[in-house]
Amino acid sequence: MALTSIAEETYSERHPLLQKNKFGGGCRSSSEEEVTSRAVFRVVGMTCSACVGSVEEAIKRLGGIHEAVIDVLNNQAQVLFNPSFVNVEKICETIRDAGFEASPIENEANETPVQVCRIQINGMTCTSCSSTIERVLRVTNGVQRAHVSLALEEAEVHYDRRLVAHEKLLAEVEGAGFEAILISTGEDLSKIDLKIVGECVDESIKTLLEALPGVQSVEFHHGTDRIISVLYKHDVTGPTNFIRVFGQTKLKATIFSVGEEGRESQRQGEIQKYYNSFLWSLVCTVPVFLTTMVFMYIPWINHLLMFKVINMLNTGEIIRCVLATPVQFVIGWRFYYGSYKSLRRGSANMDVLIALGTNAAYFYSLYSVLRAATSPDFKGEDFFETSSMLITFILLGKYLEVMAKGKTSDAISKLMNLTPDTAILLTLDSEGKVTGEEEIDGRLIQKKDVIKIIPGVKVASDGYVIWGNSHVDESMMTGEAKLVAKRKGDAVIGGTLNANGVLHVKVTKVGSESALAQIVRLVESAQLVKAPVQKLADKISRFFVPLVISISLLTWLAWFFAGKLHWYSESWIPASMDSFELALQYGISVMVVACPCALGLATPTAVMVGTGVGASQGVLIKGGQALERAHMVNCIVFDKTGTLTMGKPVVVRTKLLKNMTLGEFYELVAAIEVNSEHPLAKAIVDHAKKFRDDEENPALPQAHDFLSITGNGVKATVKGREIMVGNKNLMSEHGVNIPEDAKEMLAEAEEMAQTGILVSVDRELTGVLAVSDPLKPSARAAISILKSMNIVSIMVTGDNWGTANAIAHEVGIDSVVAEAKPKQKAEKVKELQDAGHVVAMVGDGINDAPALVAADVGMAIGAGTDIAIEAADIVLMNSNLEDVITAIDLSRKTFSRIRLNYVWALGYNLIGIPIAAGVLFPWTHLRLPPWFAGAAMAASSVSVVCSSLLLKNYKRPKELDNLEICEVLVERV
Repeated sequence: MALTSIAEETYSERHPLLQKNKFGGGCRSSSEEEVTSRAVFRVVGMTCSACVGSVEEAIKRLGGIHEAVIDVLNNQAQVLFNPSFVNVEKICETIRDAGFEASPIENEANETPVQVCRIQINGMTCTSCSSTIERVLRVTNGVQRAHVSLALEEAEVHYDRRLVAHEKLLAEVEGAGFEAILISTGEDLSKIDLKIVGECVDESIKTLLEALPGVQSVEFHHGTDRIISVLYKHDVTGPTNFIRVFGQTKLKATIFSVGEEGRESQRQGEIQKYYNSFLWSLVCTVPVFLTTMVFMYIPWINHLLMFKVINMLNTGEIIRCVLATPVQFVIGWRFYYGSYKSLRRGSANMDVLIALGTNAAYFYSLYSVLRAATSPDFKGEDFFETSSMLITFILLGKYLEVMAKGKTSDAISKLMNLTPDTAILLTLDSEGKVTGEEEIDGRLIQKKDVIKIIPGVKVASDGYVIWGNSHVDESMMTGEAKLVAKRKGDAVIGGTLNANGVLHVKVTKVGSESALAQIVRLVESAQLVKAPVQKLADKISRFFVPLVISISLLTWLAWFFAGKLHWYSESWIPASMDSFELALQYGISVMVVACPCALGLATPTAVMVGTGVGASQGVLIKGGQALERAHMVNCIVFDKTGTLTMGKPVVVRTKLLKNMTLGEFYELVAAIEVNSEHPLAKAIVDHAKKFRDDEENPALPQAHDFLSITGNGVKATVKGREIMVGNKNLMSEHGVNIPEDAKEMLAEAEEMAQTGILVSVDRELTGVLAVSDPLKPSARAAISILKSMNIVSIMVTGDNWGTANAIAHEVGIDSVVAEAKPKQKAEKVKELQDAGHVVAMVGDGINDAPALVAADVGMAIGAGTDIAIEAADIVLMNSNLEDVITAIDLSRKTFSRIRLNYVWALGYNLIGIPIAAGVLFPWTHLRLPPWFAGAAMAASSVSVVCSSLLLKNYKRPKELDNLEICEVLVERV
């Protein structure tokens, strides 16, 4: 495709938003990098999401604003701005003009001292390891909480950066005997790794990079691949600047992936390592097995194997000893090292069991070989096949387990791969002309870049459209397979697919800030949060290994003394053994059949797969705790606006009480409402546009002395006439008489779940509007399905009783609480909990935050703010109510799988250990050889992981597939 035709176009033609220079330029040019300041304001008067929208939009209208983040829970607003265009006083004044009290917070720390650090941990083998690391981290000064996932091989640590640094956390993990690799620190910093090609002088390169603005630290990693890590502020600099630094020297640098790609590479390396170990172990073990179990039945081979070399030492024993030794000490070295680390920190893990079991078999066999070589009449059996086959089967199990565990995180890998590898970067000159375009690595995109998105290509990064029209498939975010129209000013999300038109997008978020990265981080964090049921496995793991060792020793002693005292028939002893060897085999079998891994993997693997499946369907479940509580939910409290309804009001009826046209009426009303940020005001302004046919003079009349009266309405002077728009309270306070026909229309609107709005001109009531917030298409069907699931639905809303009852009746909800403030919503949730219900709260995640937190399970519908994600346990990316059903059904299926995993893991150990100990032998005469016990132990871990993987086949309830989504028809008069 030719890349030439756009070069001559100007700002005014292609990038009108950038012509105003609001954002200090939108591309990489020769212009100087702008200065960014940060300020935090105390904002009083915000009560709901509409208030948040009002404040945010008012601030963003100002020139030079980069970002405005509103926190309604803490009554704060954090603003990033260019001080050359706007100052703190102007921002304060703007917030006050929007109807809220505002004041700057002096010396406010913009970053919380509590950071979240993620660490990759290598070397864990069972729950004993993960529990040990958790204990080590939790006792570290400054650590508030720590979660370690055996399945994910990661730790998430919440720590106070004023008391402890992440380097200290890494040191603590490594001090416990494990390898620790930092993934992220949670600070407002980005990290990138560059691979250097060419001769390198460390100090010179380090000096050049550290001289760049925004670079915090530079660290070299010497090895086969020369890697340099750069920690930097993403608001100031980026990867492209680092690449340019290397361009000034004779060196070249490329981006080196150590994120998800790096972890995948490491996982593949681990799989390959286990495969190679298993293969070499198998090569040595097969001859050992054949010489013990098969060749003895072939006369001429058996004759060769029984040939005496020294005294009673035969060739078969020499061959088995030579082949079993490298399996025991070279290939099996990992178990010795793991045991040493475990015992050094005062605990015992699975490696200890394996090392003890294989050592018992190997060293007894070695003793037998040495006795045979030194004694002319010694007769004994060796167990070299036991030790080597044990190690071989355990390595095979580990190999299969690592492969299966990798598949549990497929959902995250798919999310990570949604963004394209390359992007088309537009270059603009100082006058705004497009001078060219260049295809670059997608990881080199920086904030404020302007990128081109052609049809059929995925959006490379989050941003907003500055030119072009198209439709974008956002199903990866919402789960809805439908196209969303995009035009100038609309936001786009990295990873979504551009369908038809060409778009020019200004990048606003990159790397860890992007919406996709936040979803991935949320899912990863969820997979680290343990379900309460996992506490059982953690408690068992503390004494599991010592208990197994004790049972193994008691088993050996019991069979040994029983043999010496002739408590059982000598026919029970195989011809090739004596009573000591039989007892030893029973003891070894008990030691190696026990499997703490299966217990440790039962919950986290199911949670990993379940949360991954949920994320792929637009349901973000925040960990095992949310899963466990959600499957028990029997009562759901729904908010009304934006949850059961669309959240987008429209004018459905107008009644004039004075002699004027609708055009004249709406001109006055729109002139005052255009200054308000209330959702109802926007609905009125949009409706008024239908009556403005004068294309030559589309501007509305100027409104003077505008006043917003919180909770009642607005007041201003338009064309010299006093206009008031609001409710009955506003009219009553200003002495406006409300005639009976207007009261009847208000009552009628209330019965029809509509909001009545009164309009007065010069203190005379002139008209009545009815505004409706339509029900979501799936609301009635979703409530009906919940009833069939024996889940009670209740609506709690701040709206009036008439509207609330009408909406509840329409969707089929019997219990209603209206005119409830946020605190009262939370109190209603607690009241239901006291009555014995397990309560889920479904709301917009902002004004319903207290109730979301109070509920057993908080579900944020269509929430895109940090406040919603923080308050809710489950975030529903799509706004459809059927996702509430999907979330509950998925949690039930996932927790059923966890139960099944525990039944298998506990049942296996409770049944396997007695069988291995020979409890059933007197009746069945079936004995579990040590090598078979080891194979069973390896198979148990693999089976638990495979059981969890079956969740990947999850399908939504059939009722949802049959649910018809009909178009909402709203009658407008």
